[in-house]
Amino acid sequence: MSSATRSPCSRWQRRREPRDDIVSRIVAAEGTQIMPSEMQSMCALLLVAGFETTVNAIGNGVLALLAHPGQWQALCADPAGLAPRAASEALRFDPPVQLTERLALEPVELEGRAISRGQSVLTLIGAANRDPEAFDHPDAFDLHRDGTADNLAFSGGIHYCAGQPLARLELTIALQLLAERMPGLAGAGKVKRRNSNIIRGPIRVPVTAGPRRTALSLAAG
Repeated sequence: MSSATRSPCSRWQRRREPRDDIVSRIVAAEGTQIMPSEMQSMCALLLVAGFETTVNAIGNGVLALLAHPGQWQALCADPAGLAPRAASEALRFDPPVQLTERLALEPVELEGRAISRGQSVLTLIGAANRDPEAFDHPDAFDLHRDGTADNLAFSGGIHYCAGQPLARLELTIALQLLAERMPGLAGAGKVKRRNSNIIRGPIRVPVTAGPRRTALSLAAG
């Protein structure tokens, strides 16, 4: 059996046995909206943009909260009210995508450096989210931060992430449920991070859960 047949993104497999998933929808659009040669790169993009970024955003958010016990306790005291703020601050404080590449559309001078049209430029999202001109006390993790300045975790302009609403919702729900069900969550060992300059996130986070709140206690609380 060839690797193409075994692949979960194989258009042949999805054509024979369509499922209720995004890959089957891509196959169904073949010829009208997407070319066969584009399918593999589209599936790879879906994996990176729809899975890797969200997983690492959750991991980075949990690490930031556990490293700031006062903020974690505040979230546990009001999970539903502060989870959206916790998600936004986690994305600003330690975004899963640290840098990306852009091409200059026109000549420009930036901080004394000349950038020519068509030149490749690395944009440091992680650094921009700690810009002191945009955020007060940028190196502090603060759930009560004034949210008037938007961060660049989802990029901006025409490159703004189309999956932002879903990714933000997933991160918000994950942090809220952790705070509701495991308020005793704490670090329990050395964190191991992935070796990457672009995607930032943990691959090993030892924790102790502590006493777990049951559904009955949550309802009573």
